[in-house]
Amino acid sequence: MLGAGVASMGLVGAQSGPSRGAETGSDGPNVLLITAEDMGPQLSSYGDETISTPHLDRLAESGARFTNAYVTQAVCSPSRASILTGLHPHQHGQIGLATHRYAMFEEYANIPGLLKQIGYRTGILGKLHVNPSSVFPFDYVWREGRSISFQHRDVERIAEVAGDFIADSAQPFFLMVNYPDAHLPFIRQDHGLPAEPLGPDDVRALPALGVDTPRLRGHVANYYNCIKRLDEGIGLLLAQLTAAGRDGDTLIIFLGDHGPQFSRGKCAVYELALQVPMIVRWPEAPAGQVRDELVSAIDILPAILDALGAEAPPALPGRSLRPLARGEQTQWRRYLFAEWNTSHPYPPPTLLFPQRSVRDERYKLIRTLLPDTRSPIEKYYTSQALVDTGTTQEEIDAAAPQVRAAYQTWRNPPPEELYDLAEDPHEFTNLAEDPQLAPVRERLSSELDAWQERTGDALADPEKLQMLVEENERVSARLKETKRRVTELEDFRWGYLDYLREG
Repeated sequence: MLGAGVASMGLVGAQSGPSRGAETGSDGPNVLLITAEDMGPQLSSYGDETISTPHLDRLAESGARFTNAYVTQAVCSPSRASILTGLHPHQHGQIGLATHRYAMFEEYANIPGLLKQIGYRTGILGKLHVNPSSVFPFDYVWREGRSISFQHRDVERIAEVAGDFIADSAQPFFLMVNYPDAHLPFIRQDHGLPAEPLGPDDVRALPALGVDTPRLRGHVANYYNCIKRLDEGIGLLLAQLTAAGRDGDTLIIFLGDHGPQFSRGKCAVYELALQVPMIVRWPEAPAGQVRDELVSAIDILPAILDALGAEAPPALPGRSLRPLARGEQTQWRRYLFAEWNTSHPYPPPTLLFPQRSVRDERYKLIRTLLPDTRSPIEKYYTSQALVDTGTTQEEIDAAAPQVRAAYQTWRNPPPEELYDLAEDPHEFTNLAEDPQLAPVRERLSSELDAWQERTGDALADPEKLQMLVEENERVSARLKETKRRVTELEDFRWGYLDYLREG
């Protein structure tokens, strides 16, 4: 469904790139792209009163804060591939974690490659986590595990390394800084930060959980501690940019790669999973912009190229954020789309459970491609299979009826779910069978059909979907029998990389 279409888009191969514009080359702005792991909009600038995040607040005050920003898939590899290529996961092929050998279909044009072609120095701090990594031509790569990893989060050292890169860049630079906060484990304090960690009595559980227990509050407190440390680190990073005299001519983009690892969060298609903070400071743009338009991670590549005065590859699904970041009035998208595909073939549970979602200004529709079966993602959290941040069955059973119903829907989702995000922002009440909302459901369902066709979603084809299910079962059975992980298999390659990209 995809291969010929992608080739015709001019996105394959090293020669696919932007044409040089008047503002590119040595006169172009620098680009600083900052990502946070597993972090939703739990910032004081987004109205969360649990903690203060002064550095990110100041960044928002000096630029544009997007209140409805979303990722394409709520796990890091697919999401990061979308940030870097401007494509949806079913388009670029990185439908699961790079750790488990999922990969992109082709060598797509990407941000570092496109910018390198027009004379930019490119660098990355922290993980890339997209396969194959060789197609991302970074001039400088720093992944010192003692400083920037899930176990070690030395934000002062990260800022120093970034500062050295910035100071050493004679030509315009693109630097991607990937912070490990707020990924599991939720580290309470690292290198003395945050200076005053929160405890369970200082927080409430995230509202989207619908459950508030001392156990969950303990996890939530440390999740907020991660965010506090991240905020301190970004303050140090931006201070390095200022000290180098590059503050005024640098496009700064900050976002989370997806939502936090709690039930109905990471790996789901609910708001807790997909909605992230996104702050953009465009050089010489008016400060203090607050934009409510529906924006996506796929808009980042077009925005960067637009800032450089360079043409984007043709037929990208995203749009440049430039007019929004500059406070301009413009016609914007009415609908925004996201998806879930797969991850974790072994050890169990496998998380293959394809879903698609579409939302407009008020309503959201979720389509489950394998309906009327228990979601392995729900089981992963509720059974505490690999993580203990999920809501347990005992906690669910003690919750309010509306919350219990929401967890049951998550456990055994019907073909379609419909939510009124204005009245029910945490998606507790499925309105798909409400006759009064039948026109809304039909409209959104039709838009989702059109998007799947327009973007070449191979899993809209039941035969291709079944092929993926069967391949996943074969791989999982092989790994279970041999008691090995997919990373331990020599020369392993997923077959979907061929049959999901065929025309």
